[in-house]
Amino acid sequence: MRKQIAAANWKMNLTLAEGTALMNEIVSNDITLNDKQAAVFAVPFPYLINNKSITDKAVNFFTAAQNCAAEKAGAYTGEVSMSMLESIGIEYVIIGHSERRDYYAETNKVLAKKVNLALENNLKAIFCCGEPLSIRDAAEQNSYIETQLKESLFHLSETQIKNFIIAYEPIWAIGTGLTASSQQVQDMHAHIRKVVANKYGQAIADSISILYGGSVKAANAAEIFSLPDVDGGLVGGASLVAKEFVAIIKSLKNS
Repeated sequence: MRKQIAAANWKMNLTLAEGTALMNEIVSNDITLNDKQAAVFAVPFPYLINNKSITDKAVNFFTAAQNCAAEKAGAYTGEVSMSMLESIGIEYVIIGHSERRDYYAETNKVLAKKVNLALENNLKAIFCCGEPLSIRDAAEQNSYIETQLKESLFHLSETQIKNFIIAYEPIWAIGTGLTASSQQVQDMHAHIRKVVANKYGQAIADSISILYGGSVKAANAAEIFSLPDVDGGLVGGASLVAKEFVAIIKSLKNS
């Protein structure tokens, strides 16, 4: 079984006290994760060390950064490098979230640089891809996603690509009132796996976790996670509520 992952993305939310209380409430629940499962918490930069001190006490719980710089080091005021993340023991990093692409104009080329730096610094990257409504309406989503993968990931070797997790975000279905159907979710996840298989072979494609990042919540997690090519979720708002995220974690496939 591919690793099943419930990844929380807090974005720019919660104070340190609020975040600590949330984590303590989550880990105090009866959550047993096997080695093919993981709960990952992408928290704001100021909270990384504190959060890691909490996740280190729970089996198969991990702390992630929400972003990183595209340069190794230098005069980049306000940026955080991959080597900084590695130096404090951070295990995961999100690369290419739709908000970073949209608000900060991060291109596929820039993301390829971040991908390389993640590898150099031994971080497992959750690489995000997804299409806006205009692309979906034009029925061009498959080629759009394929281009994102090819331009940012497909320079990697077979060994290197295994270190990556892919997260599919249907941008058109996040905060818009529109909803992706289970069939649409499965179809895109299967397409992503096929694109990876065409480049690296079916065995490697079948080993890579692909997460769904489209408004996952306790009420729909079990249905979404049961889809054949869905290996968990990248969760935004619902990850800020302990009861919700605990239910989402418990919805992961376990066999």
